[in-house]
Amino acid sequence: PKKSARDALKCDTESLRPLSKRNRTHLPALKVHNLTTMVLIRKLSRFLQVETNAVLRCSGATQWIFAPLVGNMQKLHSSSVASQTVQPKTGILMLNMGGPRSSSEVHDFLSRLFQDRDIIQLPMQKYLGAWIAKRRTPDIIKKYNEIGGGSPIFKWTDLQGKLMCEKLDKLRPESAPHRHYVAFRYARPLTDEALTSMESDGVEHCIAFSQYPQYCCSTTGSSMNAIHAHYAAKKEPTNMRWSVIDRWCTNPHLVRCFAENIRSELEKFPEDKRKEVFILFSAHSVPMKQIDKGDPYPSEIGATVQLVMKELDFCNPFRLVWQSKVGPLPWLSPSTESTIEGLVKRGKKNLLLVPIAFTNDHIETLHELDIEYARDLGTKVGAEKIRRCPSPNDHPLFIEALVDEVTRHLETGHKCSEQFLNNCPICDHASCYNAKKWFRHITQKFN
Repeated sequence: PKKSARDALKCDTESLRPLSKRNRTHLPALKVHNLTTMVLIRKLSRFLQVETNAVLRCSGATQWIFAPLVGNMQKLHSSSVASQTVQPKTGILMLNMGGPRSSSEVHDFLSRLFQDRDIIQLPMQKYLGAWIAKRRTPDIIKKYNEIGGGSPIFKWTDLQGKLMCEKLDKLRPESAPHRHYVAFRYARPLTDEALTSMESDGVEHCIAFSQYPQYCCSTTGSSMNAIHAHYAAKKEPTNMRWSVIDRWCTNPHLVRCFAENIRSELEKFPEDKRKEVFILFSAHSVPMKQIDKGDPYPSEIGATVQLVMKELDFCNPFRLVWQSKVGPLPWLSPSTESTIEGLVKRGKKNLLLVPIAFTNDHIETLHELDIEYARDLGTKVGAEKIRRCPSPNDHPLFIEALVDEVTRHLETGHKCSEQFLNNCPICDHASCYNAKKWFRHITQKFN
């Protein structure tokens, strides 16, 4: 372990000594449940410069010390998304909403989500949010079971980060080693955990990289607020430079990735129907109350859509639609569901759904678009064929988009966009104001 690991263990190693054979004879042993624990115990013994048996079989007075140490090492081992041995120079914090990897994580995921005022505002939020989460958990678990038992969003984000850093290490040795840190808002690894890992690894330069290409106050904004909240509750980093990539909706590689996936899916429609296929770009909806305050989200989604269709030479009719509305208040419209119904009624029975705001598959693509709309709703309204375009996932052009954003960010020395640092014109959220003020300070601190 590195010196930072020693500090994290918070242990006075001078007070720990291996026991003599005579004193070890009848002492209780720590239980070793799996191979990982055994490996960690061996690392701990080397770290403390004692025999492994001294950890496994120690006196009653010291065993209570060793057990937490092993537990702490396990936490350190599991909390780091990338466990390379080389100290990273540039850490890339990959910000996203996240998703439960198993049904046992669904309740906690929903509880965090419904108690976040950046994504949804409720009266008595702490209590009502917890009640809604508990009530919705069984239904959401059922949906996750229909797509394999959990969300693949961590798998994809982690893979995207690894592929990105491999390319960055070759392209930019001056800022290498690069290491990615998955930082989810509502599922593990949480933003706090990712930041703690980054600090422990001794990262010199942190790039907060939103994995939402189009900025929205309830997605990117919420993740940035979580970073600020982490440091508001503790001392801010004194030896780590900060910069931010808050949006990248017009990245040419991203645009080409979407266009290539659309072309590929159009080829799967009958040739005589291909030109008639109606393309529906579907993005997560948000309340109109939020848009009325000046959130740029719909305009940035629209910018991506226009560039993708330009790349396709406007080959097919298309519309921008909105999915995942929750509650009775007005949200962005038209909805994906009502648009499918309306088009089929008008004889447009071949549709292609494109998740334009999602960079990897998760429940809103695998269940909402694939099952609820393409399969169930399509059958109900009499559509001929509804297909869903793949999410970018590990598409080579998407990885190029990530690499391109970080490379240009580093080469230009860009710190943080003024677009991000300025609040929405009618914003009344103190959390947003304080976070943007903090980012303006921290990104200029080492200039």
